Amino acid sequence: MYGRKLNAYRQTGLQAEMTVADPYVITRMMYQGISDRLAQAKGALERGDLATKASRLSSAAALLENLRSTLDFSADKNLAQILYDIYSFMLEKIADAAIELTSGPIDAAIKVLAPIKAAWEKIPVSEREKAQAMRRNQNPQDQVHHRASLLSGTV
Repeated sequence: MYGRKLNAYRQTGLQAEMTVADPYVITRMMYQGISDRLAQAKGALERGDLATKASRLSSAAALLENLRSTLDFSADKNLAQILYDIYSFMLEKIADAAIELTSGPIDAAIKVLAPIKAAWEKIPVSEREKAQAMRRNQNPQDQVHHRASLLSGTV
């Protein structure tokens, strides 16, 4: 009983945090969430806990789908396409991992994500501030729509 209430509290807290967080923070959280869930799935596989493995893979896939669906091809088509292809590859590996009883596909997904996550975390504060200033000049409805789409995914 307390576990369900605690999970509901955490989920509400996460949703509240995401409604006020800037896209940099949201993306960083999503990369961390994918990394954590893949590691949890690998650990579950090693323990023989197939239900947890499936749950964690499903959650990682939902985060990846969300990232992939919010790519902005109008800002930088080449970069968006590269990320789309990487996310698609990772989703394929997660699908493989859901079927297989080896950690190879999970390791492949982790290996691809690690440099992207590390690069994202190294974005200088000055660049994040520039991007935030540009977003302030956007239509507020666009910002609300973007945040709503991030929150709609199953995480």
